[in-house]
Amino acid sequence: MIEFRIDRRSGVSTYMQIVHQVKHAMRLGLLTPGDRLPSAREVVEATAVNPNTVLKAYRELERDGLVQGRRGLGTFVTKSLSSEATAGDDAPLRQELTGWMGHAREDGLGVEDVDALYFAVRDEHYPAEERS
Repeated sequence: MIEFRIDRRSGVSTYMQIVHQVKHAMRLGLLTPGDRLPSAREVVEATAVNPNTVLKAYRELERDGLVQGRRGLGTFVTKSLSSEATAGDDAPLRQELTGWMGHAREDGLGVEDVDALYFAVRDEHYPAEERS
């Protein structure tokens, strides 16, 4: 089950952090069709956010066609966002990236250096108009 991490200093609204984390987990294959999301009560207990914030995030995901609420049962994932190239620890691209990260760390790159390099290369391959 997904565990939400809320960063109150990020500048991103709490409900959007929940939406992004669910989509991220779906892309990585950590959430697949049929999986139940934590109830609003469970999220509130774990993160101390307002229940309406959780419900707003879940409604947004439902509008996107990614989840479906079932009265009395919970909210369930209805769609997959993962691809074979990214899902699971043994996915080829994930293994390549893991190796690359190991080399970067061995070469002394810090997190900020890796992020800067990643974003520079990403922007070369995915122009801004393709990322919206």
